[in-house]
Amino acid sequence: MALTAVVLAGGPPDELVRGDSDAPNKAFLSIAGVPLVARSIAPLRASGRIGRVIAVAPRSPRTSTALAQADEVREDGPHIGDSLRSGLAGLPGDEPVLLAAADLPVLSTVAVDEFVDLALASGADVVYACVSREIHMAQFPSVPHTWAKLRDGTFCGGGCALLRPRAFPALERFLGRLGDARKNPVRLARIFGWDVLARYATGRLRISDLERRATRLLDAPVAAVRCSHPEIAVNVDRPGDIALAEQLLAAEGTNSSA
Repeated sequence: MALTAVVLAGGPPDELVRGDSDAPNKAFLSIAGVPLVARSIAPLRASGRIGRVIAVAPRSPRTSTALAQADEVREDGPHIGDSLRSGLAGLPGDEPVLLAAADLPVLSTVAVDEFVDLALASGADVVYACVSREIHMAQFPSVPHTWAKLRDGTFCGGGCALLRPRAFPALERFLGRLGDARKNPVRLARIFGWDVLARYATGRLRISDLERRATRLLDAPVAAVRCSHPEIAVNVDRPGDIALAEQLLAAEGTNSSA
């Protein structure tokens, strides 16, 4: 099955683009001479698992060149839910769609292929990529992450997800509730349940516990898949990440030419 991929390159300018007045947001920053979003799209375009690439981005003279490898460009919205809705519009509700962030500078085709295969094998409507700390640190020890310590191990999230559009309305409602409650522990507990928070705080929470709770909250099958290619989790989120990404690409080029 060749999937449609939706690359989310929307959003307003942030601190990463302060020195580049032409970049509508960080996705269009130049990383080692190539727009970041183009680096994210290239491995999707090269993957045999992907048949179509839709980019969701602001209207700007700069976006057309950076998004040249996309089959279609759709306008973003003021919030992530609006951009997702734009990207998913008209796609069959039961056919899986790959969602990809636009700030993945070292994403590889092999990482895309692995995630798609694992996500489809799960049979879930919503699938999230994660990478263990051990795998990540073995290849990218200098790349910082926010880690979640679970009973199964310590993990960070990846920059790709799989979604069957029929599950989007419930996911959008859940993300809205989560955004409203993000700074209120009591409201977060009401969403996830005190038992989940207690098990997380005491190191007893498993990935399977999170999958079951998310499945109940969304009323749709949810899965997290463990990826063995950590480049799926390397993104550009802080000003210092730009130089770090260029260092990783330089090292990658050196290794490939050795």
